[in-house]
Amino acid sequence: MPRLFTGLQLPYDLGFALSLKRGGLSGARWIDPENYHITLRYIGDIDHRTAGEVYDALEMHADVEPFTLTLSHLGVFGGNKPRALYAGVEPSEPLARLQASQERLLQRIGLPPEGRKFIPHVTLARLRDASPADLARHIAQAGKFSPMSFTVEKFVVFSSRDSVGGGPYVIEQDYPLAA
Repeated sequence: MPRLFTGLQLPYDLGFALSLKRGGLSGARWIDPENYHITLRYIGDIDHRTAGEVYDALEMHADVEPFTLTLSHLGVFGGNKPRALYAGVEPSEPLARLQASQERLLQRIGLPPEGRKFIPHVTLARLRDASPADLARHIAQAGKFSPMSFTVEKFVVFSSRDSVGGGPYVIEQDYPLAA
């Protein structure tokens, strides 16, 4: 059974720039730059028939033209029990429309609604036993986060193997945005 999710790939140069934020944080398991992405919709473990339905349904995605996204800051999920360090994405109306369209299409074929609020980001590290003080220090030492922008021209369906997260991810299908 494949484990699927939809997402956006990052250009190589942007991934390289983000990878320079790696290292020097106790309790961090750093994500390999080739696995950096922005998740749009987690689908989960499904059978091959349902995977085919997912691929077909996503052909009907929102009529969204290519758009620009900007990564603007470092952030942390988990509050007092930090679990992930990420690069945050600036709010984007086309991104929100694309994600909402995928949510509707996937529910229409019978998948349950995504239970989490959509917070677009690129996970840089998964954290275990990292203190909030250590994270604050790491973010301060990482220096000023210069915004990084790129043009989104397609979204993809990724598959992943059963693991603790962070890849490797395989592109199963891609969907160009309307020109």
